Amino acid sequence: MTSQDLEIKTARIVELLEREHLGGVLLNAQHNFAWLTSGGSNGIDLSRENGAASLLVTSTGKRYVLANNIETPRMLAEELSSEDFEPVAFAWQEEKANGDLPLELCRQIVPNGEIATDIPLFANVPAIEGKLAQCRHQLTELEIGRYRELGRDAGAVMMRVIETLKPGESELSVAAKMRAELAAANITSVVTLVAADDRIAQFRHPIPTEKIWNKTLLMVTCAKRFGLIASLSRIICGGEIPDELRRRTEATACVNAAIYDAKRPGATGSEIYAVATKAYEEQGFADEIGLHHQGGAAGYKTREWVAHPQSSEIVKQDQAFAWNPSITGSKVEETFILHSDVPEVITTSPGFPQIETRIGGRQYLSPGVLSI
Repeated sequence: MTSQDLEIKTARIVELLEREHLGGVLLNAQHNFAWLTSGGSNGIDLSRENGAASLLVTSTGKRYVLANNIETPRMLAEELSSEDFEPVAFAWQEEKANGDLPLELCRQIVPNGEIATDIPLFANVPAIEGKLAQCRHQLTELEIGRYRELGRDAGAVMMRVIETLKPGESELSVAAKMRAELAAANITSVVTLVAADDRIAQFRHPIPTEKIWNKTLLMVTCAKRFGLIASLSRIICGGEIPDELRRRTEATACVNAAIYDAKRPGATGSEIYAVATKAYEEQGFADEIGLHHQGGAAGYKTREWVAHPQSSEIVKQDQAFAWNPSITGSKVEETFILHSDVPEVITTSPGFPQIETRIGGRQYLSPGVLSI
């Protein structure tokens, strides 16, 4: 954590609290804890959105960490500093006996203002996750640097795994290799998808099975480190690439490039969706946009928001995006950071083939298909 990063985020929260006439907000969701602490974790049970400690930010900019006596020592030793967050500890027995204890403590700290939470935690207390999400969208300098490193490492790991693969392996085996190699780079694969041969066309979200890969393989990861998540997909073939797969991947790359070209600060999700719709039509695959979402903003969630016909979300400068256009049997996916109107792709894999698409004099690169 850096002081500058923390102060920028605290200022954004304070502005939100002033707009909403709130005295403070209690952050308990694991993704919000990671965001405000610059990569810290309050996660113990990772099957839940809730974390084991909470952060209170008041309308005056004061910050507190609330946790029971089990979690407080580690929070202060490994996740954050008591100089940045004043600790408020309580006995775990009290917490079990009174589920509203954290709220009561917040009201003691902020006696004259309404308290909100990020996600629903207490009855009759407003949850403002949708508004807090807006505070997360524009990346700080620290986050941009970390995102670049994450994308570089995730892309390189995928290539290292690919170099070990041979037809005849199961989807489960491929998934295990991906997770293990990512873990060795301090990366967690929060989404791991693998599809062999006909399963690529059958399912848009192919959870790995015992099916054996013979000809074509799709590999997908949403890779998480310090709370940030980068998404990427790769398709490989044993031997010659089928003409139809090549055609569909090139068409998908054209859709991907059209989306990239439409990304400008101030553009809305619905406008980008309209561009994607037209691109699918121009490639001769008009119906495909209805078979899967196209992706959207990324960050501390795999998707902070997804583009759709009614989306009013607004694109920001220094915001991360992961678009995943697909045409049955193929898919293209990378993560990029938007600087002004220039997308910086951060998840490329060294040596993996790329498809070049030009729009209005600009070059856009998308992952192709690798023959091994």
